[in-house]
Amino acid sequence: MTTKSEIRLQNFYVYNSSYGQKEGEELKNILYYFPPQTDFDSQMKTVGLTEALIKFTETFNPDQSCESLHTQKTRQLYYQPERGFWMAMTLNIPYITKTKDGTEYQEYQSDEVQDTVYLAVLQQSYQMFRLFKGTFGAILESKGGDVDYLKQKLDHFFSRYLPTLKLNHCDILDIFQGIQFLPLDKQTFLRVQCFVNLIEALFAQVKYTTFLYNDQLVWSGLEPSDMQVVYRYLVTSLLPAHLETELQGGSIPRHPPSPFTSSHYGRFVTGPSNLQDTSAGVGKVPKVHLNNDTTPETYHLVVYRALSATVCLFIDGSLILNLDLFKRLDIFLGPHLTSLVSEVAEQCGKQAANSGSSSPETSPKFVYFNKLNLAQKSTVHLDSRRTGNVCVTSEVLKLLADINSDKARMPATGETILKTLSDYWVIGKLSNLREFYAVIQQKNANLIEINDEVKRLCDNQLKNIFFHD
Repeated sequence: MTTKSEIRLQNFYVYNSSYGQKEGEELKNILYYFPPQTDFDSQMKTVGLTEALIKFTETFNPDQSCESLHTQKTRQLYYQPERGFWMAMTLNIPYITKTKDGTEYQEYQSDEVQDTVYLAVLQQSYQMFRLFKGTFGAILESKGGDVDYLKQKLDHFFSRYLPTLKLNHCDILDIFQGIQFLPLDKQTFLRVQCFVNLIEALFAQVKYTTFLYNDQLVWSGLEPSDMQVVYRYLVTSLLPAHLETELQGGSIPRHPPSPFTSSHYGRFVTGPSNLQDTSAGVGKVPKVHLNNDTTPETYHLVVYRALSATVCLFIDGSLILNLDLFKRLDIFLGPHLTSLVSEVAEQCGKQAANSGSSSPETSPKFVYFNKLNLAQKSTVHLDSRRTGNVCVTSEVLKLLADINSDKARMPATGETILKTLSDYWVIGKLSNLREFYAVIQQKNANLIEINDEVKRLCDNQLKNIFFHD
């Protein structure tokens, strides 16, 4: 009998070596450390070892810093998000407990922890922090270099963020951090665009708007790099939590029908939970930091949802929000969005009927990513919420990330084909900054047949995407 452990976060820390250069002040280097109950001596030893390792490896290649350290029982990953600041996390390598001759022993599965995947997870943690708190440098500058203030910000964010990590469900989609777009016909798309333009024309406070339907992006006024992080927050955190609350409380319209106004299904996800209760105020509205790479700007993130459609309004962060603004937004958004979502749903239904989306379990599956516009599509994953809901084996899922990590060795165009012992064919194609990965399960197929099947899959699913032969 064998049992397998899971990947766990052993520690996570942020440090800056310039803050504790004198002997006896090493603890000043450490800006944040998880778990917080770790004694100071252990913290200093762990961070000191990381500092020494990074400096030592720089002697071999000054242009590329060390990214990971492999040991039998752990995997440590390093990331420098800003000059002088380092982030690191240590993961426990999962192991299988086996019994031989009446004696138990542990067999560590180092291949289960893939560097490219978990480096992406580490980078995501910084991007999410930057979205809600701003850059490390900007935080220090806002308080005249007060390091304690930065420590408070780091503790406030990461003490809540790290427990939400689903480390055992991380895979190639974490590397891409792509956005799933919803293709619509011209008329429906123009209706959405006109709706967005009308919002921004009627409400001058709204600087940017995004529109999503069923976790798929239809329209966004944000820069792609900002939308990438906002999209991840919405799809994996905010909207699932809101839907869970809705299911517990019942999915009914918040506004009772009256003889003077038509009922609608709109409600604020961030903002007031009850527009009639003036004592409750405007509720929780997070502030987000955008355009951090150029000119940082702060906005209130107001999220409004009706049925399966979500509208995100980015309102000037210098304004003080009041209940009157939310009432006016609700009066406009509710009826318009409820009407618009029915048109989008009808169009999506027609597309699903024409494409025959219900495919057998043995049909070929694929993952597609376009680095130019961050578009992502996957039939390997049954949802986009990083819940581990996939239709292939964990072995195949890891092969996809392995092929992706080898793409640096390829020229601008290339193809890799693998076959597993369980009769899975795994194919990776790279062309024009577009990546396509296919998974085909055919027991007696040969290489020519698999190649033809991949071509058919590309023609059917990616008709307008060009791949070199």
